[in-house]
Amino acid sequence: RRPKMGVEIATTTHGDGVTFPKTGQTVTAHYVGCLTDGSEFDSSRKRGRPFQFTIGVGQVIRGWDEGMMQMSVGEKATLTCTPDYGYGPNGMPPVIPPNSTLVFDVELISVQ
Repeated sequence: RRPKMGVEIATTTHGDGVTFPKTGQTVTAHYVGCLTDGSEFDSSRKRGRPFQFTIGVGQVIRGWDEGMMQMSVGEKATLTCTPDYGYGPNGMPPVIPPNSTLVFDVELISVQ
């Protein structure tokens, strides 16, 4: 069975249920990114500062653009992104192999 393509969101802590990011807004989030074997490839938490990006304009992988738009401020969730919503057939050498499913623990801190 092939996994469903896209991004799966599993909420671990509910947000405010009101403030959802919209295309073009600046999102501030913490994240830890892992491969499906559990090996961590990146973490804003380890760097000690959250990551900021403009949502919905392709600055980040599709799984983040689509997944985080469904989260509200304060929400913590696990985003599981199939390869087509991640780095695809090329991966991100040397840390992310080609066609990797990616698992991100994310916290949506703020939207501006």
